[in-house]
Amino acid sequence: MSQSITVIKLGGTEGVDFSAICADAAELLVQGQKLVFAHGGSAEANALGEALGTPPKFVTSPSGYTSRYTDRKTLEVFLMAVNGKVNSLLVEQLHGLGINAFGLSGMDGRLMLAARKDAVQSVENGKRKIIRDDYTGKIEVVNGNLLLVLLEMGYLPVIAPVAVSGKGEALNVDADRAAAMVASALKAETLVLLTAVPGLMEKFPDEGTLIRSLPQAKLPAALDMAQGRMKKKVLGAEEALRGGVGKVIIADGRVEKPISDALAGNGTLIQ
Repeated sequence: MSQSITVIKLGGTEGVDFSAICADAAELLVQGQKLVFAHGGSAEANALGEALGTPPKFVTSPSGYTSRYTDRKTLEVFLMAVNGKVNSLLVEQLHGLGINAFGLSGMDGRLMLAARKDAVQSVENGKRKIIRDDYTGKIEVVNGNLLLVLLEMGYLPVIAPVAVSGKGEALNVDADRAAAMVASALKAETLVLLTAVPGLMEKFPDEGTLIRSLPQAKLPAALDMAQGRMKKKVLGAEEALRGGVGKVIIADGRVEKPISDALAGNGTLIQ
């Protein structure tokens, strides 16, 4: 397909304005842009977990990455919240704007094949622990052809961050890295990671220290500087560029036209 594709990752944190993103997408689609959505859902999964009496637990790896501890019960809550609610409500909003959205997860048609992590290392109070009943995975293959067929047919794919293992198990995968893998599989021109901050900041949370442009070579240094969830975004950006994506923009999902705003040069441009 000669037409360039933009993959947009909608952060699952509080504050990211899904309705503004959807309205902006509607205008861009009219202009002939090809878009693919990938979304998170951490805030919804946390809230549902609390409501159902299985509050979320997070583990921090020895290298400082935080992820959701996903035993089987947590996985089912995650599926309900992210695949059930967030995906369906996003698709509903898009249909309300006249966009023919196609909601799916990485399990559907084996869109995202991931390796289940045998053991997850976690650091608690300075001690290392090994967790073995975890349903998280690292995406290995994305079926880009399935998405190209949907785009060809005029659909806007909306992807939930659930992958399938070689044994057919549902796995929780990181949404930023899922978006990066999708963008790589499509050889997308741009990956936009929309979040609840203006971009990567040198001294978080001081927005005056926003980094406007970052060459690929400076990504390892940026990874050390990034705080919390931003680490996964920087890692996703690195994976996307290595996978052949033209550029990655980490941008503010709380503004009026988040996608257009990012494409116009606001946020942190990594290329």
